[in-house]
Amino acid sequence: MKAGRAAPASGARPVYSEGYKTLVLILLVVAYTFNFIDRTIIATIGQKIKEDLHLTDTQLGMLGGLFFALLYTFLGIPLARLAERFSRVNIIAVAIVIWSGFTALCGTAASFTTLALFRFGVGVGEAGLSPPAHSLISDYYAPKRRASALAIYSFGIPLGSMLGAIIGGQLVEHFTWRTAFMVVGLPGLAVALAIKLLIKEPPRGHSEPEAAPALAEDVVPDEPARPPATLWGELTEMGAVFKTLFLKWPVFNMVMGVTLVSMGGYGAGQFVPPYFIRTFHLSYGTVGLITGLAAGIGQGIGTLAGGFLTDRLAKAGARWYALVPAIGITIAYPILWMVFTAASWKTAAVLIILPGIFSYTYLGPTFGVIQNMVPTRRRATATALLFFFLNLVGLGGGPMITGWVIDHFAAFHYAHPDLQGLGSAISGFFAADPHAFQAACPGGLAPKGAGAAAASACGGALSLATRQGILVAYALGLWAAVHYLLASFGLKGAMAKARAERGEAD
Repeated sequence: MKAGRAAPASGARPVYSEGYKTLVLILLVVAYTFNFIDRTIIATIGQKIKEDLHLTDTQLGMLGGLFFALLYTFLGIPLARLAERFSRVNIIAVAIVIWSGFTALCGTAASFTTLALFRFGVGVGEAGLSPPAHSLISDYYAPKRRASALAIYSFGIPLGSMLGAIIGGQLVEHFTWRTAFMVVGLPGLAVALAIKLLIKEPPRGHSEPEAAPALAEDVVPDEPARPPATLWGELTEMGAVFKTLFLKWPVFNMVMGVTLVSMGGYGAGQFVPPYFIRTFHLSYGTVGLITGLAAGIGQGIGTLAGGFLTDRLAKAGARWYALVPAIGITIAYPILWMVFTAASWKTAAVLIILPGIFSYTYLGPTFGVIQNMVPTRRRATATALLFFFLNLVGLGGGPMITGWVIDHFAAFHYAHPDLQGLGSAISGFFAADPHAFQAACPGGLAPKGAGAAAASACGGALSLATRQGILVAYALGLWAAVHYLLASFGLKGAMAKARAERGEAD
C-alpha cells in the first residue's frame, strides 16, 4: 500500500486480505508479548532484587505494581484520545521504543528509588499500546469475530508472562537481575520498527456493517475531516464513554469483574515465583520454567478458549459474554487452593497449569463487550478508560497490597511461630510489626553470621506468609465471578441497544 493514494470514491472502503489481517494481528501480539515480558519479568527476578537491595515485600509489590501503574494508568486516556485523532500505528511504535528503553535502564538501578523511577518510565511507554491496538483490531475485524481477534491479541499476556518468567529465571540464575532487564528490553526496538513499516492505518469503522463500496487493498481512502479538538469536546467524549462503562449496569459489572480478577491475579502473581523459592528452595531457572509454562500453557489456553467459546455461545445469547468468565473463575479458585497448599513442589508445579485455563477466559469476552458497546471513534478511549480503572485498582493496588499483607503475616508468624493458621494471621494482622521483622530479617533473610535457628525462623515465617497472602489475593476472583454473573442479566438488551444506536443490524 502506498501512503497518500486516495480512494477514487468518497466513502469507499479498502479490502484487506485475510492474510494481511493475520499479519497485523501477529505483529500486535508480538508487541503485547514484549509488553508483558518487560512488565512482568520483575516477578521472576524480584526475590533476587529483594535480597540485593534489602527490600520489603511491600516495596517489591510497589515496583511490580504501583510505580509502574501510576503513569501507565493516567497517561492511557490522553494517549487514547490522541489515537482517536492521529495515527494509531505511529503511537504504538513510539510507545514500544519508550518502554523498551526504560526496561533496559532498570538494569542500571542502584537503589529502590532509581529502580522505581525507571519503572515509572516503563509504564509511560506501555500506556500507549493497548488502546490504539484494540481500536486497530476492531477496525480490521467485524463485530462477530471481534472477541476472537481480541482474545488472540490478549494471548500476548500469557505468552509474554511465560517468556518473561523463563528467560528472566535463566538470566538471573546464570548472570544477574541487571542483565535480565537489559536483555529483554532492547529487542523491543526491532518490534517497533516492524510495526511502523508493515501495519497500515485502516479507516475508522472499516469493519462495521455498512453499504460503502469496497476498494482494493492497496488503496487508502480519505477519511472525513476531523473537527478541531477542544477541551469541552474531549470532556464530552470522555463523559459519553464513562456513562457507557459505569452507568450501564451490565457493563459496570463487567468492568468490576475484570478489575477484581486482575487485582487478585496481579497481586498473587507478583509473589508466585518468590513463593516457590521461599518454600521449596528451588533455583531461579526452575521457578521460571514452572511459572512460565503455567502462564504460557494454562493462561494461554484460557485466553484463546474464552474468546472463541464466547463467540460460539453468544450466538445463543449475549449473556454468555459474562457467563463464560463467571463459570471459569469460579472453577479456578479451588484448584488454586490445592496448588498453594501442596506439600510437594512437583505437585504444585503440575496443578498450577490448570487454574489459568479456567480463570483467563475473562479477557476476550470482557474486551469484546467494551468494544461492541461504543461507537467506532470512541473505542480506544473505552479501552483506555477500562484500563485506567482496572490498572489503577488492580495493577497499582494488587501487588502492593498483597506485599503489605505478606509483610504483616510474616511479622505475625515470626513473633508467633506456634500459630500457623490463616485465621490466626488475619486476627493478629494489625498487631504485627513488619518493621521489627524487616530489622530481624533484612530482605527476608537472617543477617550474615546468624545461626541456623535464626535463618529457619526468618525463612519459615516468610514462606508461610507468602502462601497465605497469595491465597487471600486470589480469593478476589470469587468476588469478580459474582459481578460477571450479575452482568449476564441485561447484557443482551444493552448490546442490542448499542448496535441500534450505531445503525447496525443484528
